[in-house]
Order: sequence, then structure tokens, then C-alpha cells
Amino acid sequence: MKTLKKIILVFVLFFIYAYVVSIDNIPETISIFKGEQIKISTLWGINIKRENSSIETSSNIEESNFQELGSETFTVSLFDKIQLKKIDVNVMEEVEVIPIGEVVGIKLYTNGVLVVGETAIENKQGEKIKPYENTEIEEGDSIIAVNNTIINNTDELIKIIEDSKGEKLEITYISNEEEKKCEITPVKNQENQYKIGLWVRDSAGGVGTVTFYNEQTESFAGLGHAITDIDTGDIINTSSGQIVDANIISIVKGRKDEPGKIQGSIKQNSIIGNIYKNTKFGIYGIVKNANNLSIDYSKKMKVASRQEIKTGEATFLCGIDGEIKEYKLQIEKIFLNNSYDNKSMLVKVTDEELIQKTGGIVQGMSGSPIIQNGKFIGAITHVFVDNPEIGYAVFGDMMIKQISE
Repeated sequence: MKTLKKIILVFVLFFIYAYVVSIDNIPETISIFKGEQIKISTLWGINIKRENSSIETSSNIEESNFQELGSETFTVSLFDKIQLKKIDVNVMEEVEVIPIGEVVGIKLYTNGVLVVGETAIENKQGEKIKPYENTEIEEGDSIIAVNNTIINNTDELIKIIEDSKGEKLEITYISNEEEKKCEITPVKNQENQYKIGLWVRDSAGGVGTVTFYNEQTESFAGLGHAITDIDTGDIINTSSGQIVDANIISIVKGRKDEPGKIQGSIKQNSIIGNIYKNTKFGIYGIVKNANNLSIDYSKKMKVASRQEIKTGEATFLCGIDGEIKEYKLQIEKIFLNNSYDNKSMLVKVTDEELIQKTGGIVQGMSGSPIIQNGKFIGAITHVFVDNPEIGYAVFGDMMIKQISE
């Protein structure tokens, strides 16, 4: 009798485990292109329905295809009684892109000026005063106007402060995407200059990689991650920006605990395109001078949905030595439910030629397009500090979604 009970208990536990695994394997986010099918294998009793709908999908093959663009929500339940989770399905227009992989210079200008530090001002009497002390303004905020005058750069802010002659100023600023106001009275320092005690900057620059070009819309995507301020670490709220030609000066090879980098200089008067969007999934804009970008129109290909990506071999494009080449890569893990950041895939560089040159993934390589089975699947975004051969990549469908929005 005891043996029978043990057998029954093992069977019940295995049964429960199988259902838990099956439910856990159902993705919470699915991004597909118009007309695609969704296939989800489930166990008996697990039902998937459109939210607020009595139309039930098959427990094994949901919706034959999706023809309407936009988002739909499905509910996963057990025997239509117990709600288990929800699935958000994002349907996008199928597009074709041309993977690029070219290293370019990037110039980005802030919306207003970005506060990157605070300091006390020593006045004529030798007293140290913090003019901003009784306000809520802090590092990472953007000053967009003073006395209702729009601020575009640091020079404009300096002039308004100097012209104030110590009169109280009304500061309009953005903090956590919320517009706020405060008042600051400038202080005359030892050099007879009026200051408000805030360090600010209005631009950022560097080198990065263009991921792809969309010939139909003349748009581009790059980096796969946001440009952040070096002092605050916040995503720069951009008003404008440019990608330009760059000269690669040298490659600092990556080693354990010492990430490598591409060292380059920005060419003047060689604009490729204008940046209009800086997001955690990359930078986006319009190409103005296609002749300044290495576009191989014969390499146009479709974008894979995340469901099409498989672990295993892939390749990526990168122009670290001035010539765009294709290198070998291994897709180690795929995080299907990840729609909240740019760490969608775990990847490993396996190309010996590239490892000899760079040690693996280096700074400036972010944005390098990844190709698998003749489709664009994503872009490299991060490198592991303790192993430069390993890093993260963002899904291609997330980059396409940014452009469509």
C-alpha cells in the first residue's frame, strides 16, 4: 500500500511539474509580422482566448494568421476557470532592411541643457552659497527655459544668467519626463561672474555602428542601446543629432575585466543622416546622404520575428578595420519574453579572426547587425566585462517597432 501511495504521489508531482513547465513556456509577449501564424504547444485543459472574447483558439495552434496591425491581448486559463497569464501579441508590417555594420561618428544635442553636476559658489565676501539649494532640480534634469525664454545650448544659458545681474530667475526644467518650475537667484563669484551653481552640457559624441538601412523610408537604426550621459548615466533627451563619417584610428583589444574599444575621430562636414530618436533600443533617424554610407542594395533581407530565431550559428557584420566583413557568432540563449530592455539574446563571438583582432566584442561595435538563415534578427548591444567574447543582443523586431512608432 505504501509503495502504491508513493507511485501515485510521484505521478501527481510529475503531472503538476509538467503543467507548471508548460505554462511557464508560454511567452507573455509575441511579436509577429502581418499574416504570420502563431504556434504554441500546450497540455490538455490549457486554453488560450482573445481577451473579452468568446472565440477560443486551438490549444495547440492559436490563430491561423493575423491580418490586422496593432496589439491584441490573449488570456491563458486552465479549463476556462483559472486565469494563468496573459499574452500580448504585437502585429507589425513586414519590412525589408539592408544590414550595414559600418562604424560612424555620432553627435547628439540635448533638449535644452542637461544638468550634470552641482557646486557651491564663493561670493565676493568669501561665503560659499548654493543658489539651487532650496529647489528640487538635480543631476539628470534638463533646463529648457529661463524666464520663459527657450534654452537651446549652454551659451544661451550663460548669457541669460550674466544678464540677470543677480535678479531672481524662473527656471523651467524637465525631471522624470515631468515639466517643473523653480526660482534661482544667481550669485556673483570672485571673478565678478554670475553663477547658479549648476554644471550643464548640451551635446554628446562618440563612435558606434549603423545597424540597418530601410530603403523604402530612407531611415536607419544604430547602436541597439541608448546614448547616455557620461556623468548622470541617464538617457539623453535629444532635440537633434547626426551620424557622420568616422576615421578608425585604432582598436584596443578586449581582455578579462578590461573591455576593448574602437578609437575613432569624427570627420567634419561629412553628414550621413539626422538622428530623431534616442531610445534604450538604439538611435533612429533619416539618411540624408546615402552615398556616405556603405549600402549594399543586393543584401536586402526580411526581418525575422523573435519566434523564428534559433539557438546556434549566426553571423554579424562589422567594419572595425574600415572594411565591412561578416563574422561568425553563436546564439547561446533567447529571451522570448523580453520586450523591456535590449538584452534579448545571449551571444558569443566564435570567429577566430575577429577574436585575434579585438578579443571579441568591443565598445563601438554596438549596433552590429546579426543575420541568421538569410534574415536580420537583431544587433549586438553589450559585452561581458569578464569575458569579451560574450555579450547581449537586441531583437530585430524591437528595433523595427521603434521605427514604426
